[in-house]
Amino acid sequence: MLQIIGDLGRWMIEQDVTAEQLTAKSLEEFRRVCCEAMRHPPTAKSLNPLIDFLKSEGLLTDPPVVLDPLDPLIGEYRAWLVSDRGLAATTIVRYESLARRFLAEAASGPGELDGADIVAFLLAESPRVSVGAIKGRVAELRSLLKFLYLRGLLPHPLTSAVPPVAGWHDTGIPKSITAGQVQRLLDTCDRDDPVQIRDYAILTMIARLGLRSIEVARLEVGDIDWRGGRIILRGKASREDAMPMPFDVGEAISAYLTAVRPTTTLRPVFVTCKAPLRGIRADLVSDVTRRACDRAGLPRVGAHRLRHSLATEMLRRGVPLVDISQVLRHRDLATTAIYAKVDLSTLRDIAAEWPGAPR
Repeated sequence: MLQIIGDLGRWMIEQDVTAEQLTAKSLEEFRRVCCEAMRHPPTAKSLNPLIDFLKSEGLLTDPPVVLDPLDPLIGEYRAWLVSDRGLAATTIVRYESLARRFLAEAASGPGELDGADIVAFLLAESPRVSVGAIKGRVAELRSLLKFLYLRGLLPHPLTSAVPPVAGWHDTGIPKSITAGQVQRLLDTCDRDDPVQIRDYAILTMIARLGLRSIEVARLEVGDIDWRGGRIILRGKASREDAMPMPFDVGEAISAYLTAVRPTTTLRPVFVTCKAPLRGIRADLVSDVTRRACDRAGLPRVGAHRLRHSLATEMLRRGVPLVDISQVLRHRDLATTAIYAKVDLSTLRDIAAEWPGAPR
């Protein structure tokens, strides 16, 4: 940091720039000169401590903020996504980003949009992204058009004008690992190590209950009913579901809460092991699973693979798809139907013989 300040001081002397004349633009010019002259120039991030100090001394003022005329409308859309749709923060960022780009690039204003604007936007997007990504664009665009119609900015709902994306549904077979491999993941956790005690509780919840990563991350202390032996799960779209708590799950959570979790007013059950203390993020759940795979000598898989493994094992033991759907908390039974593909023995019994070929 002192070296950067020294370089900046020499540059200011050469350019005859006083401290009172420093601006964000002049700092950017200083960094550009460094990029041309130095092998390891300062990055924009490395200048942040200096910028913060100069601001605290009143020597550097922020440039005037140019307001985007779309900001008020995008702000209303963001509030609608939170209150009416109940979307997660990361999902809202994605929806908001597409809404801003679409409205900025459309030839018509928000109140004059038509099917031509929609098709032109999607045709421009489709060559540069995958089929899955363009399907996401379609869902995000339909959400925006629905909001604009409810807001009264569109005289007619244009959601039907968004063309569907061609592509086969559910063509693959859900990948899973065996029950023995799942048990190996659990057995590799060192029950004397604080971090792995937490990881063991997380893995046990996923392996026994088939929880999603976001459900583990959102679990709060008040969501556990110890006397009733159940857990309240907070999943997608602010949905809440009650699940029975098996003995081994309760035992693993109890061991973590009593022996490892620091005393804190934070409500999430699982918190970080390093400062700053906060609830874990959903992506940490897959990190926990991958670390367990490394310890067990298994190929790396994410947390969702354990959810597939639970469904596959239940099906192998003869559990009906309706019951599996309830355990996995699927809203549509068709979502659970993909697991029928892994029941190869039953499929062989019902498959018709190919004419002229042995069975």
